[in-house]
Amino acid sequence: MSHSNDQTLKPFDNESDSMAIDELTVENRVDQLEIYGSLSVTRDKLGLERALRLKQIVDAAVKALQDDAALPDKIAFKPTDSVDNPFK
Repeated sequence: MSHSNDQTLKPFDNESDSMAIDELTVENRVDQLEIYGSLSVTRDKLGLERALRLKQIVDAAVKALQDDAALPDKIAFKPTDSVDNPFK
């Protein structure tokens, strides 16, 4: 997965891009964005920069969803295989 600190992630475009804002990670998928970690938005210029970067990603995701004429009501995820815990 290509990891970037710039602001060029295009939501739902591929399965390879990711970006970090502080300790928050945004991973791109063609069917979802995965967002996890921690983000501190402090009351200073750095906090403003972080908030604007997060807003840019969310705004881009909302636009991509709104512009998708074939947007389903809900996507169906492929079930994952269950594996017995080998350490039991």
